[in-house]
Amino acid sequence: MKWAMRVLSARCSILAPVLSSLALALLAGPAQADPLPPEPTKAEQAFHQHLLTLDTHLDTPASLVLPGWSIMARHAVRDDGTQVDVPRMAQGGLDGGFWAIYTPQGPLDPVHTRAARDYAFARAVAIHDMVAANPKAFALADRAADAAPIAASGRRVVFLSIENAWPLGDDPTLLQTFHALGVRMAGFAHFKTNQFADSATDAPKWDGLSPEGVQLLAQMNRLGVVPDLSHSSDRALDDALRLSKTPVILSHSGCRAVYDHPRNIDDAHLRALAAQGGVIQINSVYVKALPQSAGRKAALADLEQRYPEDRVLSVAERADYLARRHRIDHDWPEVRAGFDDFMANLLHALAIVGPDHVGIGMDWDGGGGVRGLEDVADLPRVTAALRRNGYGEADIAKIWSGNVLRVLAAAEAEAKREQEKGQGVD
Repeated sequence: MKWAMRVLSARCSILAPVLSSLALALLAGPAQADPLPPEPTKAEQAFHQHLLTLDTHLDTPASLVLPGWSIMARHAVRDDGTQVDVPRMAQGGLDGGFWAIYTPQGPLDPVHTRAARDYAFARAVAIHDMVAANPKAFALADRAADAAPIAASGRRVVFLSIENAWPLGDDPTLLQTFHALGVRMAGFAHFKTNQFADSATDAPKWDGLSPEGVQLLAQMNRLGVVPDLSHSSDRALDDALRLSKTPVILSHSGCRAVYDHPRNIDDAHLRALAAQGGVIQINSVYVKALPQSAGRKAALADLEQRYPEDRVLSVAERADYLARRHRIDHDWPEVRAGFDDFMANLLHALAIVGPDHVGIGMDWDGGGGVRGLEDVADLPRVTAALRRNGYGEADIAKIWSGNVLRVLAAAEAEAKREQEKGQGVD
């Protein structure tokens, strides 16, 4: 069973069984002590809807391969575990963001790595197919400046990102092909250390970025791809902050001062990130310690054994999987975090580095969501909470999109400088 399940911070992959096993953790359990947030007022709803809102880590491409599932239809997290679709994006005022090409880490041998490369390309194609099939609902974004016009046209913004660079194999220049497909943000590692970087949740091998990871970082700077250090170790983040010619991002992370977990970042690194111009995008996964019952652990382990994450399910198998997962959540309800736990991480980051260096990357369809923030339809509650904590329109606009677009624009500017330098332009 993957590391995330063992520590019960379950995390979804692009494969159907893992999508369900982690997103369905949002199913109802027993009453929790933490209160639900108040419903936003009409004025707060209207304020939220006029903002440009981008989430930097959408694992929703996982849903695109589910049998019979449509991004254009309204779904319910309590039914199928999914958290993002067009009707709920409209209700929650989510204009789009970065749609992740996620590849679960496997053996670092040539055969598995080539398969991972093909798998990542197939996921990129699935995202393009979604846009092509629904041109009135989505538009691909090439540059930071594209986001606002796309949103103003009533369509959802689609930047692509890479979570786990393992599919690039031993050739960092392969990133150029993914860039041509729309990738504008890329992470180095995932739950396991790979050929590019040490993972935050695995034994170190490179003491940060590997030599190939340093080359990959240089490729990102050359192409205009934002370096994403979520999931990478603290030492890898140190290397990126030292070597990158552009600001770096943590696309879906939390604050270690609130919850001491290796996937989160300490205050010293927060300040270093901000000093370099970077941004932390707060997620809704690693927000609180959540000890689970022995029965739930065993049941989830059995379910993972029956439907491993590298297996694509048929319609009948997925129905069986969902039924089994519903029974687990009924018999051994999950201990869940609440809205206030998410806000504690967001407000802490804001207190440490200010609204110029904080954003939101919930990890929707990848294990994200808390009580009171179940899917993207609930996003106006975040804006309302920020307003009630004293943040004004300009700051909230930065948090929802301004900061990540600033970082992307800086990456684009560096790529232009390097291109002109290569052409001998002064």
